[in-house]
Order: sequence, then C-alpha cells, then structure tokens
Amino acid sequence: MNIAKLVFNPIMENTYIVWDDTKECIIIDAGNFSAREDAQLTDFISERGLKPVMAVNTHGHFDHAMGVGYLKETYGVKFACSSKDQFLVDSAQQSGAMFGVKCTPVPAIDIDLDKMEEIAFGATKLRVIKTPGHTPGHVSLYNEEQKVLFTGDTLFRESIGRTDLPGGDYSWIMTSILEQLVPLGDDVEFYPGHGDKSTIGHETLYNPFVTEVLNNEINYKG
Repeated sequence: MNIAKLVFNPIMENTYIVWDDTKECIIIDAGNFSAREDAQLTDFISERGLKPVMAVNTHGHFDHAMGVGYLKETYGVKFACSSKDQFLVDSAQQSGAMFGVKCTPVPAIDIDLDKMEEIAFGATKLRVIKTPGHTPGHVSLYNEEQKVLFTGDTLFRESIGRTDLPGGDYSWIMTSILEQLVPLGDDVEFYPGHGDKSTIGHETLYNPFVTEVLNNEINYKG
C-alpha cells in the first residue's frame, strides 16, 4: 500500500491518495477546492496511472470534502462517509463561509460508512473504526497488515481534534482515542487530517490530552 499526502485549501487539510500494485486508488478527505489544486490532484493520479474508485471521508467537515464533487465529476467515483455527518455535508457552504472559504456544494453521501466494517480497493482492505467526538459520524481507517491508520481530525501529532464545533463532544473523542485507537498498538503509524504523521506510541508519551488521562489527572468521562 502506497500513501501520498497533498495539502489543500486555506485550512491546510491533508488529502491522502492511497493505492496498491493494482493501481486502484482511493482519495481520503478530498479537500481540493481550486482549479490549481484540482489539477495538482489529477496530475498526480494520471502521472502514476492510477484508477480512482472511491472518495472516502473520515468525517463531513467542509475542508475535508470540498473536492468530492470534482472527483465524482472527473472519475465517476462514489462518496463514502458516515450518514451521521450528512448534516455537515449539507451545510458545507455555510460552514466554509464562517471560515472565509467559498466552496461549492458537497454531493450527497453514496456509501454510509456507519454501516460498513471495511472498505476495499484493489488488493487492499481498510477497517472502518467508529471514532466519534470531533463529529458524530467520524471514522478512522486502519490497515492491519501494514499497521497504518488514518485518523482524520480525531487524533493529531501531540494534539486532538476540536470538540467545540456542532456535533463535537470531548468525552466521545477521548473515548474514541483511548478505547479504539490506543489499543491498536504503539507501533501503529497514523496519518491525521492536519499536520504531520505520528505513531500511537509517541502520542501515549507526548500528547498532553492523552497523557493527562493516562496519568489520571483528568476524568474524560465527566
């Protein structure tokens, strides 16, 4: 499995292109929103002879979904996201405007990740792990064979996702991290929705939001 990161839009969102030897690929959290960024994504795909088969979103926030419409129009792919985040998909334009970003409407969800245990492309499978907290329908995607995890905006390098936005909940996001992600193992490498990649082991040592709970300094369950 190969992974490439492209950083898009004013929110500096990480869009991931993931492919294997079959050349089939998925695009995780397509945040491209300008003609230049559309071309950057398309050029990367065409130069490597890749075949996009799905646009997959960890959650429905506008900065992670602005490029979904372009992918559907260009490649005819289906859009996979949790139906619990449909309200965020529907309000993408208004949410973008609040951050000073003009974006086009995001298409409706085709594949409900809330009902999926895994997604597959080529010879690769990614397990769908429900990790609510940043949004109600947030998911993470895990490849057990290579111990690679896509965390969206649940877990960052030495930080966590915001929980003060509509549908956010601090106790949920900490439960997701501590009960769903940390048990995957210290050697799991994760790719977040913003910033640099990290490992679960690094976060249990240096992420202040995680360590304060592990050290019993705070009761995250309220």
